[in-house]
Amino acid sequence: MTTCTECGFVHDLALAPTVAASAKDCAGAYADLLSGEPSRLRRRPGPAVWSPLEYACHVRDVLLVQRERVLAARRSDTPVAEAMGRDERVEHDGYLRQRPADVARQLQDAALMFADVLDLLPPSHWERRLVYVYPEREERTLRWVAVHTLHELRHHLLDMRRLLSEPVAL
Repeated sequence: MTTCTECGFVHDLALAPTVAASAKDCAGAYADLLSGEPSRLRRRPGPAVWSPLEYACHVRDVLLVQRERVLAARRSDTPVAEAMGRDERVEHDGYLRQRPADVARQLQDAALMFADVLDLLPPSHWERRLVYVYPEREERTLRWVAVHTLHELRHHLLDMRRLLSEPVAL
């Protein structure tokens, strides 16, 4: 097991069966944060740091991409999970132009869809594998994908909370 030095998340593969419920809980927390002032949600603290809205859009897309990866691993043996293009999506999908209320709804729907796919996994399928290409090419189990996704959800929720607690410069 490894622990994220920034957020404290422990990558415990035994968490996998609980990820579906946790993902839905996290989505509700994101929706609460996205009900804030839109201009504050769009504010970037620096050119290389995403805004809270951009983090939420990223998480929504992670949930959708991870859902497709789980489904692909159930359909075929050891598919390759191509990079999602996380940095390019910020511009290509116009994250800053999206309405926070829409993103909140979409994120909750994406969490439900991801959770449903996990809930349908028979016990033997948690060990099905796919090839992850980032940060290095490596075979991973669906158990790992679930826990990794939960880390993304919790880590970026912390990122958003930090950004929204910072004072706004006048």
